[in-house]
Amino acid sequence: MALSPQQEERLTRLAMALVNQDRARIIIPAQQNSTGFWFGGGNMVEAADGTLFVTGRYRNFGDSRTGLGAGERGLELAIFQSTDGGESWQKAVSFSKPELNVGDREVLSIEGTALHFLPDGVELFVSTEKDGIGYPAGFEGYLKPGTGVWTIERLVAPTVAELKNSPIETIIECRDPRWLHIKDPFVFEQRNGDLDVLFCSHPFSWSSSNTGFVRRSVGQTGYSEANYGFFPRGTTWDVAMTRGTCVVNVPQVGAFADLDVSLVFYDGGECLRNLDEHSTAVKRPRGYSCEEIGGAAYIQNGDLASVERLSKHAPLFISPTGTGCSRYVDVLQTSDGRLIATWQQSQEDCSQPLVMNSLTAAEVEEILK
Repeated sequence: MALSPQQEERLTRLAMALVNQDRARIIIPAQQNSTGFWFGGGNMVEAADGTLFVTGRYRNFGDSRTGLGAGERGLELAIFQSTDGGESWQKAVSFSKPELNVGDREVLSIEGTALHFLPDGVELFVSTEKDGIGYPAGFEGYLKPGTGVWTIERLVAPTVAELKNSPIETIIECRDPRWLHIKDPFVFEQRNGDLDVLFCSHPFSWSSSNTGFVRRSVGQTGYSEANYGFFPRGTTWDVAMTRGTCVVNVPQVGAFADLDVSLVFYDGGECLRNLDEHSTAVKRPRGYSCEEIGGAAYIQNGDLASVERLSKHAPLFISPTGTGCSRYVDVLQTSDGRLIATWQQSQEDCSQPLVMNSLTAAEVEEILK
């Protein structure tokens, strides 16, 4: 059952206060101040000693429609750390594409990543595009030369630094043409300890972006069958893409003191390719592949199937500069009650650095009162 309009309004205010385009501060710049260059697509986590880690991938200009001959694309997975609450960041670990090869599957491009602390260590989920997989029988002709298929791998180590020497295990891949490409993992830890690993999927034709998940029950090492359809694409501004990027529990204060509600952030767009607008039509960012704009939804009681959109008719998050792109939102709740949001934000030069904004516990409580 949906929340009341007043409760939904408070959630929308909280989401927009977190992903505040004007308060955003660049923390990890792209390698060039130019279109097609960015850093992000990951998440932020907090270690037991208060150290913050943020993971993502550097992407340089390229065009996935024509293979790697058009540019480097996703060339490096990097993990940065901060010991001063996010004021400054230093690179802690880095992976090149060859270092993420899986057997005879050669990595062509690195995409989304997610860090998650375990009771006795840390795990890293990473998605990469690989050669050596191929398309299913009957669909081989749709695989463009120089391109591959996306899957998600997992690395486990006692510390973040030791991830560099960890074996790589494929945990999510798909051979169904409807959801063939699996990428951009992010995690949501249920209150009972179950871990949901959510991801984006694309069909063989790359004609949409969709959200699915697998669950690792507490005490187990395996994962459930994938659910590819719990969060269907929208009907207006997000009709072509609904790519979830973060699920975060709403602090149980104010109007939400007795409720178990979680915000869901997602990237959307009306189309996969940039379309020409009618000369007299309303001018607005429509969102398209690599330049998505953002929305939000919510779930109750940890039930991903209960998802309700807050951004039904229009996006909530649009950069005031560049293409309007505002995507890959992640939110961390720290041990001192802060909520820290990070996302990729289009700049005047059309690069997409990783930006950050935070709210104190008092600010959050004021919004939700």
